[in-house]
Amino acid sequence: MKITVLGAGAGGTATAFDCAAHGHQVRLFDFPQFPHNIKAIASQRGIHAEGDLMGFSVIDYAGHDIDEALADAELIYVVGPAYSTEAFGNAMADNLHPGQTIIVSPSSCGGALAFKQAAGLALDDESTLVAETSTLQYAVRLIEPGRVRVFLKLKAGNLLAALPGRNTAEILKLIAGVYPGMEPAENVIHTSLQNANPIIHPAVTLANAARIEGTGGDFLFYEDGVTDSVGRIIEALDRERIAIGARLGLEILSDPEMGVRQGYMRDNNYGSAYRNAPGFTGIGAQPKLDHRYLNEDVGYGLVFMSNLAKQVGIETPTIDSIIKVTSVLMNRDYAAEAVRTPESLGIGDLGVEELGGL
Repeated sequence: MKITVLGAGAGGTATAFDCAAHGHQVRLFDFPQFPHNIKAIASQRGIHAEGDLMGFSVIDYAGHDIDEALADAELIYVVGPAYSTEAFGNAMADNLHPGQTIIVSPSSCGGALAFKQAAGLALDDESTLVAETSTLQYAVRLIEPGRVRVFLKLKAGNLLAALPGRNTAEILKLIAGVYPGMEPAENVIHTSLQNANPIIHPAVTLANAARIEGTGGDFLFYEDGVTDSVGRIIEALDRERIAIGARLGLEILSDPEMGVRQGYMRDNNYGSAYRNAPGFTGIGAQPKLDHRYLNEDVGYGLVFMSNLAKQVGIETPTIDSIIKVTSVLMNRDYAAEAVRTPESLGIGDLGVEELGGL
């Protein structure tokens, strides 16, 4: 199959490596302002990986020409932080063809909705199939241009939903060779709520803000950063996320429970389970507070969840508190920015039953 990966960060690089390792013809694209990894991959004509994935995969094309990258693509992965989804959708607007499949991975809350909107596709347009995953399939870091370290490739516990949801089974069948453990979600609200990054990253970051600023992130994010008290913050956030799902008739698994299923964690609790998690071992903290762990996971994730909760009549005092404290810390108003909310995605007027039918 001819596969294109948009986004040459750690996640996109791992996705490209894995798909090529499974015998697919893979092309990799990123915007010109992100040249270093693309240049290295083009120069060596492939990607090196170590850890849970190992070896060298040949990549057919790595560059900044969107037309070249998308030529004859059958399956397209959009892999990057939340703020990149609309940019990739805009770039692809003139390059979409009937019969193609696009997977936004991870969703980062509402990713498929955001992509369709940016690409000029109607919510119910099925000429091009669009789906999203609840999380990235890998715990991965770029260790140098053209080389990734994969701490973990998920064997289970990553949910996928098409938009509309009736196409989910077809897309899962298409990608089963590379991702046999991908699981069906009820809909894109399910995948968005099962995304645990907004539940984990802001809590740990805020609790370690002085350490991050003082050391430049010279500590291990999970092993050093998650004490039992920090775990209680994560748990309070998680309970509110689960309550939103329950109001919509969706079973949202707790993060430790899902972490065990995915292979990240061994124990179903909110403290030592993170510190001792095999999938989190060796992962360093971010070098500064101005980072996606706040800008993405609060600005796109928690703000989306907070607004969705209000829409369906659920109170989220802990989520709202984290949004407020982060806004004070970063001297910006994430709630007022409202970069990704049900309203901005065109579903703000839907009721509980209508949201369930997406």
